[in-house]
Amino acid sequence: MNIRKKTKGIEFKTLLFILIFNISIILIIWFCEVVIFNSLYKNFQINKINHIVEKFNNKESDTYVLAETLAYENEVCISVVNSKNIVFNYNTLQKGCLLNQNNKLIKELMNDFINKDVINDYYKISNPTTNTKGILYAVKTNNENVFIYSNLENISSFVKLFKGQFVYFLMIIIICSIFISIFIANKVTKPIRKITEKAKELGEGKNIKFPKNGILEIDELSKTLEDVQKELNKNEEIKRDLLANVSHDLKTPLTMIKAYAEMIKDISYKDHKKMNEHLDIIMEESDRLTTLVNDILELSKVQNDAYLYNYEEYDLVKEIKKIIKRYEVMKDLEQYNFEVTLPKKALIKADKNKINQVIYNLLNNAINYTGKDKIVKINMVKENNKYLVEIIDSGKGIKSEEIPYIWDKYYKNDKNHQRNIVSTGLGLSIVKEILNKHNFEYGVISEVGKGSTFYFKIDIET
Repeated sequence: MNIRKKTKGIEFKTLLFILIFNISIILIIWFCEVVIFNSLYKNFQINKINHIVEKFNNKESDTYVLAETLAYENEVCISVVNSKNIVFNYNTLQKGCLLNQNNKLIKELMNDFINKDVINDYYKISNPTTNTKGILYAVKTNNENVFIYSNLENISSFVKLFKGQFVYFLMIIIICSIFISIFIANKVTKPIRKITEKAKELGEGKNIKFPKNGILEIDELSKTLEDVQKELNKNEEIKRDLLANVSHDLKTPLTMIKAYAEMIKDISYKDHKKMNEHLDIIMEESDRLTTLVNDILELSKVQNDAYLYNYEEYDLVKEIKKIIKRYEVMKDLEQYNFEVTLPKKALIKADKNKINQVIYNLLNNAINYTGKDKIVKINMVKENNKYLVEIIDSGKGIKSEEIPYIWDKYYKNDKNHQRNIVSTGLGLSIVKEILNKHNFEYGVISEVGKGSTFYFKIDIET
């Protein structure tokens, strides 16, 4: 409610901006016309008259012919008074010229100049007929007196109309701006309002089609919201999978623990050997529960930067060998075959515990999804200035369209567990977070029916 009171709609903002823009343009035009253009026009007229005066001072032809030519070429009016006081007028009928009028001031100035012993002189005059300023330039040449008159302000009909009707122009612009802004605002805001209404339904899980109207930004917004909708649907599916996966992972060991505890209570407490076997099973199932809880907590830590990384230099080959040795029990009990190719030594700088966890998670993933041959390969080679670590299984592989999602938390390529190792759907997500924190390159190469190769690359310390 407070937001709506403090902010204005796009229609109002559009109207305001267009009004301000148009009024600013009109004011700029007015300023240019009244101030700048008048000044430029005045300088132009003065320069033009100076040029005409120079022509008379250096004339090579008859004064009367030159006066007629210059008057019409330069759009000024010229009067030539000879020694007998006979006046010859050229272009004096043009609008605003004072030389063809019985103007007392002009006559006085002309007589004053004729009687003065000067060659050139000029006079600034206010023209009462046009309410503008003008200039009268006088030149003595031989026995003639030449008078050149020009307005110093533009007296065209358009300029006068513009100046006189400026207020009306402004009102027309404001009215037009209102209608244009309403049209534009409606054209732009209508699809935005529709998108807003549709966006409110996103949280309801509906499959929404956002409108497009040919405006690039609005169409991009619609596409972005449709992408968001897809992501929300995907996250919703992931949540459903999480509930199914975690409830499966929790239910099985809890059921086993309860069942064997009841057996110990009711039956096997009399048989010491049987009781120990049942207790071993309870401990194994407890370990499965611990793994599940630890994975969830671990992912929360690495994602929220709750863990402080301890970077140190150590031999990765030595650590990998230790990890593989812990899996030897699976060789004996379940006939897994671990094929290992490692260099003699590989010094790296990283968080030892976290990189070990990456290898554990990738190994567990490979064991969980490898083929019937139960072969898991661990390779490490030097590649340019990096160590390439690969964990390879011989399972059914991953479809190309699923590869971008396998690093997402709770995502499982196969919803059904294949091995006796608990799969929470968090292992690869933890791997992703740790390797991102180390800025190590990682990825997966997979072919359906032939298995998958998970890898990461570590910079070699130099």
